[in-house]
Amino acid sequence: MEDAGRGWRRTVASPRPLRILENETIRGLVDAGSVVVAAGGGGIPVAVQPDGRLVGVEAVIDKDLASALLAEQLDAELLVIATDVDGVYTDWGTSHQTRLGQVTPDELAGMDLPVGSMGPKVQAACDFARNTGHEAVIGSLVDIAKIVDGKAGTRVRTH
Repeated sequence: MEDAGRGWRRTVASPRPLRILENETIRGLVDAGSVVVAAGGGGIPVAVQPDGRLVGVEAVIDKDLASALLAEQLDAELLVIATDVDGVYTDWGTSHQTRLGQVTPDELAGMDLPVGSMGPKVQAACDFARNTGHEAVIGSLVDIAKIVDGKAGTRVRTH
């Protein structure tokens, strides 16, 4: 496909992640007090064959959706999706842009967000909030401490 006037690039499918294969190993490390960096690149997509073998597939797993799934499988109380902006905005890039503070997944459902940037982040936050009843936050990497303290980012919760 053409890449915004910069030439052409090869594209592949981006299926929704269904399972984190290393979930129990990650849980063990977290329970032991380790800081674990996982799902940052989305992981290597595989398909399980009828005989149980894993076979790599030509696809890209979105890192935000993979992170939300991992957080859900680990029973996390909070999902933080760190990015380069301080939250989700309505009317982004216009003089009327407004950052959303606290929202529900239903309030975000109607927003038309870019597939390659904020769209998967919002989808991941909504999935986590709906599936766990816990809060997900999208915000700036530089505001991580404030996000954890409840004072920054767009906070997605079901209630």
